Amino acid sequence: MNHDFDTPVDRRGTWCIQWDGVADRFGVEGLLPFTISDMDFTSPPEVLDALQRRVAHGVFGYTDWRHEDFLSAIRHWFADRYRTEIDTDLIVYGPSVLNQLSQLLRMWSAPGDGVVVHTPTYDGFIKAIGGLNRELRGAPIGDMAALERQLARRDSTVLVLCSPHNPTGRVWTHDELTEIATLAARHEVAVVSDEIHADFMHDGNQHLPWTRYGSGRWALITSATKSFNFPALSGSYGIIGDRDDHAEFLRRMRTGEGLASPAVLSLTAHIAAYRHGGPWLDQLNAYVAGNLRMLADRLAAAFPGLGWRPPQAGYLAWIDLRPLGIDDAALQRELVEREKVAIMPGTTYGCPGFVRLNVGCPRNKAERGTDALVRALRRLA
Repeated sequence: MNHDFDTPVDRRGTWCIQWDGVADRFGVEGLLPFTISDMDFTSPPEVLDALQRRVAHGVFGYTDWRHEDFLSAIRHWFADRYRTEIDTDLIVYGPSVLNQLSQLLRMWSAPGDGVVVHTPTYDGFIKAIGGLNRELRGAPIGDMAALERQLARRDSTVLVLCSPHNPTGRVWTHDELTEIATLAARHEVAVVSDEIHADFMHDGNQHLPWTRYGSGRWALITSATKSFNFPALSGSYGIIGDRDDHAEFLRRMRTGEGLASPAVLSLTAHIAAYRHGGPWLDQLNAYVAGNLRMLADRLAAAFPGLGWRPPQAGYLAWIDLRPLGIDDAALQRELVEREKVAIMPGTTYGCPGFVRLNVGCPRNKAERGTDALVRALRRLA
C-alpha cells in the first residue's frame, strides 16, 4: 500500500499543543507551527482499525498490560527492527517516557545529586531533573573526556542518555556506546537510555538498543507513540536490567503512583503498530528524509557557507546558525511577527545560535517553514 503523506490534516480545534497551544510559548495566535515533536500525519491505518474495533466493543474497564499480546509485540519489534532479543520479564509500563524517567531518578538518586546529560539537552530532561531538585550536569555531545569528568564527580548518580539524541538527531555508534557503558560502570553511575526516537533512521544509520550494553543499574525507556504519532493516547514501556530494581519500579507504580491500570487504547495502538505498522513507518521515514533533503538544498542555495546537513535520525532539523552571526531574539521577532511561523529557538535546549525545526509534516508545509526561515535569515544577515 502506498500511503499519502502529502494531504494536509487540519489539526486546529483538536486541543493539540503544536497548533492550538502555539500562543502559550510564542505569545501570538495563528502561527504556522514547527515546534513540539509530534507529526501532522494520521497514524497508520492498521492502528486506526484496531482502535475502532476496540472502541466498538464499548467497555473500557481496568486493564492489565502484563499479557502476551502486548509483551510479544514488543519482543517482535526489537527482534525484527533491531535484531535484538529482549527478556520480556524485565519490561515495565508507565504513562509516559518522562514519567518513567522521573520514577527512575527517584529510585537511583537523591535531591542534590548530579544527573549527567549530553548537551544540547531535550527540555523535558531539564524540567524533570530540575523539578526533582537534582543538579543537571552537561557534557558536550561527542566529548568523552568531558563526560567522564562529570560522571567521576562523587555525587553524580545517573546518566540520562538520549539515543538517538534529541535535539541533534545524532546516532550513537557501537564504539561510543561501549565507551559510555565502560565509563558509567567505572564510576558506578546508573544509565537511563531514552530511545523514543529510535525508529527514525536515515542514510543507513542503525540504532543499537542499550540492552546490548547495559550492566549494573540501567533502564531503557521508550514508546511507540512517537514513531506512529499517537502521543495523546499516552503509554510507554521500559526494560530494567536488574530484577530487584524491576520489582521496586513496579511496586512504586502500583502504590505511590497509583498506576496499576494502563490506558487500554494505548495498549491496542502499540500492539497494532508493532505487529503491522512497519511498512507504513518505512514509507514515512523515506518521506521525512525527503523533507530534510529539501531543507538542506534550500539552505545551501541561500547560504552556501552554512554547511548544514540532515540529521542521522528523526524529523527534527537542528540547524547551527552561528556562522551567520544572527541574534536569536531578532530572528524570533522576524519569524513570529513578519513570517508568522513558530520555530523552536536553540536557547530552549541550552544552545543559543541554533533553531530546531520540525519537518514531520506534509512537504508543502515543510517548504513554507523552510522558505520563511530563509527569508528571515536573509533580512538579518
